[in-house]
Amino acid sequence: MPPHDSPAADAAEPAHPFEALGVPSSIAAELRRSGITQPFPIQAQTLPDSIAGRDLLGRGRTGSGKTLAFALPTVIRLSAGTAVTTRGRPRALILAPTRELVRQINDTIRPLAAATGLRSTTVFGGVSPRPQIEALRRGVDIAVACPGRLEDLVASGHASLEAVETTVLDEADHMADLGFLPGVNRLLAMTPPDTQRLLFSATLDDAVDGLVRRFMRDPVTHSIDEAVASVDEMDHHVLHVSVEQRLPVLARLTGTETRAVVFARTKHRARRLTRQLVGAGVPAVEMHGDLNQAARTRNLAAFAAGSATTLVATDIAARGIHIDDVRLVIHADPPVEHKAYLHRSGRTARAGASGTVITIATEDQRDAVRTLSRKAGVSPVVTAVSADHALLAQLAGPRVKVRPGPATERQRANTGTGPRSRAANPPRPRSSRSRRRPSR
Repeated sequence: MPPHDSPAADAAEPAHPFEALGVPSSIAAELRRSGITQPFPIQAQTLPDSIAGRDLLGRGRTGSGKTLAFALPTVIRLSAGTAVTTRGRPRALILAPTRELVRQINDTIRPLAAATGLRSTTVFGGVSPRPQIEALRRGVDIAVACPGRLEDLVASGHASLEAVETTVLDEADHMADLGFLPGVNRLLAMTPPDTQRLLFSATLDDAVDGLVRRFMRDPVTHSIDEAVASVDEMDHHVLHVSVEQRLPVLARLTGTETRAVVFARTKHRARRLTRQLVGAGVPAVEMHGDLNQAARTRNLAAFAAGSATTLVATDIAARGIHIDDVRLVIHADPPVEHKAYLHRSGRTARAGASGTVITIATEDQRDAVRTLSRKAGVSPVVTAVSADHALLAQLAGPRVKVRPGPATERQRANTGTGPRSRAANPPRPRSSRSRRRPSR
């Protein structure tokens, strides 16, 4: 038998699984260096078609691997081409609905692009456009953008879409929910008609049909799984509480080491709940549309790193947040419709992991929550509780003792409720235009 490092042994070794899907060996090697060795189902099913140049519709829930499923064919197409990148004219365009999602997509693409000599940049509102303009002026291959800011840069002559070879729409259903599709239509109309179109979404429904009919050519469709994590992968609970016990119960659930996302219905409510939880000693941060980009980035980083174990968010802000190991989703304010319940709950039980979903319901909310659960297809365990009920420890884990003093002040700074954060992040003027496009 030849030694392990002999040519015969090397020839007998199986190819990297991504190579079998059409990924070049050099890019597969970069994946291996990043610890990515096995494709997710959505990647295995879509890559042969997308690498071959087909227009494609891909449906997969959060955590299913959609980002890499469109990042790979984008990088492969550009690196194999002969076109020269010129100032202000990206060769690939990736559109996403939120700033957080744009940043996360670019984090996935950047090492792949660097390994093939390509450059990428992000384009979104809430920050100065100057660095984005400078990046475009130097020349980038891939622009990852929110629609509103990109339209502004095109209108001001800082960007052109005439050289785009690949266009990707991520979370197209969420684009529709936020009213961004008119802007998306205008941007796609600026790209060449022979551009490859890849559309990825948690759902493929009527809202995106107009885009498909107008811009896509004989697209192949891959539906990998349900729009959100299967309800069977989550434990669902409804906690009946008195109005007076609502906050103490929430503080008990979040006052543990378990990473939790708490949903509030409005920005004001998210801000207030965060302040109340921090006051109760919970390391919590907030995520909503009133935060400037610096605060959003800081809070999300704190949650991802674990220095804040609780993220209090509105629906719009949380839709683009991809954080692994969220074990607990709490509907502090029950959503109005079952689709929102499923999307919120999809923050947990990602990539095959399990999770727990809790809805806190006061007496006047119980009938609505019962109807909501039925439409969502879940049969939750319903329990009347107060803050000292033993079930809370079973759901969230043991309570963590919090030291008063400086740690609590740091938590206040992260939420935007303390004096230090107010000084660092003064309120931004809100023009009528920014109100029309809150997620640029």
